[in-house]
Amino acid sequence: MPGKRIHMEVSLQMSEAGIHHQTTTQIEAEMALVKAAQDDPRLFEPLYRAYYKRIVNYVHHRVDDKETAFEITAQVFYEALNRLKRFKAQGVPFGAWLFRIAYIQVQQWYRTKKRQPIVRIGADGFTELRDHIEEQTSATLDADLYEALQQLNEEEMEIINLRFFEKRTFAEICEITGLGESACKMRVYRAIEKMKKHFNIH
Repeated sequence: MPGKRIHMEVSLQMSEAGIHHQTTTQIEAEMALVKAAQDDPRLFEPLYRAYYKRIVNYVHHRVDDKETAFEITAQVFYEALNRLKRFKAQGVPFGAWLFRIAYIQVQQWYRTKKRQPIVRIGADGFTELRDHIEEQTSATLDADLYEALQQLNEEEMEIINLRFFEKRTFAEICEITGLGESACKMRVYRAIEKMKKHFNIH
């Protein structure tokens, strides 16, 4: 929805969804759990327990009501179980695939409800994003940066949110959004350039 301004709420806490990164060994161990669950869906429970809270938090950061977040999360895991046999390891945590389903479910919910998307952004992300724009010394920088974020459309804000506020790797962002790595990096770059124009930085 190009050109649409996104309603955003600044949150003082980071979502747990975006600060959990796994080592190769951890990913391989998790894939063993996934394979077991593919053979026997009853063995999906450890994965459910590991990701339920993170998926709830991810969804709740994008909708306006916690009960709605619980309902969407339930649908996410229902869809995950239905699609589990088709899951293929891509070298990123299994959670990235779950977050992809959550991403789609949230989009579908907004389309169905015909409501304006909400993006809550964690204050911790401002520092890194500021560094990518350019050093500023203004005491009102965070307020200015918030205003610059408002210039982004829904897709741009989601990419910036995933990268800087949820601290996701490009591999995870690609898995969640369905974009290729070069496309992800280009969209981050373009969103930052768009924000720079707000500060008249070229």
